[in-house]
Amino acid sequence: MKEILSLISKIHEKGNRFIIDALKQNGSEDLAPSHGDILVCLYKYGKMTMKDIANSIHRTKPTVTVLINKLEKLGYIKRETSKEDSRITYIVLTKKGEDFKPVFDKISSDLNNMLCKNLSEGEANTLIHILKKI
Repeated sequence: MKEILSLISKIHEKGNRFIIDALKQNGSEDLAPSHGDILVCLYKYGKMTMKDIANSIHRTKPTVTVLINKLEKLGYIKRETSKEDSRITYIVLTKKGEDFKPVFDKISSDLNNMLCKNLSEGEANTLIHILKKI
């Protein structure tokens, strides 16, 4: 039982290496695995505030700010001031960010297949259930 965190850490490391390699193969080596959570949110919701993103991905606002700044510099996202309230700024995908979605989806699918290749569907579902409980 003492090795749970160690095993999770090794899985995380293997997953990050897989993502980095897949990004390179797809000409997107400018992105990092840490950008994935933000892109997932924006693909799902379309536009979000920085605070909403930070809450959704369970990261601090300063950490999210660094990630958002990098994604903006790379052209995947942009900031948009709310038309209803100029104090609110939304983070939205650019065309480049939207065009990246098929690549993102393929990398995500390939990653899940790699992680679950030795598991039955039942085992994979049980693992997800247990990890959520933890």
